Amino acid sequence: MTESILAGLVVATAIWFVGALYLRGADLRAFDRPRSSVPGELWQSFSTGDNLNDEHLAVIESFSGATAILENTPRARHIPLLRNYMDTMFADRHLDARFIPATAGGVRAEWVLATGADPDRRTLYVHGGAFTMGSPLSHRVITSKFSEMTGGAVLAIDYRLMPENPRMAGIEDCRTAYRWILESGPDGQSPAKVLFVAGDSAGGTLTLSLIAWVRDQGLRAPDAAVALAPQTDATFGSPSLKGNLATDAMLGPMFRTLSRVPRSVLLWATCLQIRKRPCDPVISPVFGDLANLPPLLIHASEVEMLRDDSIRYFNKALLAGSPVKLQTWNHVVHVWHMFYPELTEARDAFEEIRKFLAARTP
Repeated sequence: MTESILAGLVVATAIWFVGALYLRGADLRAFDRPRSSVPGELWQSFSTGDNLNDEHLAVIESFSGATAILENTPRARHIPLLRNYMDTMFADRHLDARFIPATAGGVRAEWVLATGADPDRRTLYVHGGAFTMGSPLSHRVITSKFSEMTGGAVLAIDYRLMPENPRMAGIEDCRTAYRWILESGPDGQSPAKVLFVAGDSAGGTLTLSLIAWVRDQGLRAPDAAVALAPQTDATFGSPSLKGNLATDAMLGPMFRTLSRVPRSVLLWATCLQIRKRPCDPVISPVFGDLANLPPLLIHASEVEMLRDDSIRYFNKALLAGSPVKLQTWNHVVHVWHMFYPELTEARDAFEEIRKFLAARTP
């Protein structure tokens, strides 16, 4: 009996050791530098007051619909229900844009064209949804605003989702669409005169992975990139994952159970699911080489669980010499931009994005 217990302890220790050293990757705590250590114009913090206001409370209340959908529903049906919920959440919005189905080198997509959009000024937009949900339809509030702000065409891609497809399928779709948009617009083949890349949440992760790949491939770099509340670290290492669990009105309820699972178990589960080390830079961009990136704007909520993913990426990219800017907002939910125009912070955030992209337009 004693030998069996000892053997079990040895195996458990070995699993923990491998998980800690092989799957976890490098220690990123050096990039937890506070805002006071960074020039003010590179890391800006915004707030509309010291407390939650009626606009914030209305946004939080809107999530009750998703909670009600999932109650008393078998877990196996959660993803289909959430996909439908996301696609219909803003279906009643009147959007001043045209939406044209497209195929970007084999990747399903749609062109989003605000009034007067120049087809040679282009943005590749990658939607969020935890890599398992979301679509061009669910993110039309954001993509139509990007078309209006840039005065150009937005290509919103419908990349392949998990769990039906491996994680790399969505990454490959982003790469294929990027090559395609360089020489293809809504009116046919023509080179892009201006090109931006943007994405939110999981789409922000894919955006950061994509711009590093574009650099390494020697392709024409985008004139600028925007990542809204990205996950940059799939190893669950950011302090805010637990520190902001209680204040994140969107992600907190969804991931409260996972927060009680040991990190080593989560690392192994992630590795088995995505078939890559969680610290692989393709999956976790913060672990990669962040030098020589295009001008990049990152947005994050100060109260969301993924806040420190943005902070660590920003600090590392800044130290690597890349032209990166971080802007954080207090009291707002993850990807609060979806609640434009009702939410003041959404209007303000889009104005900051507009100014950033306008300053980097050739």
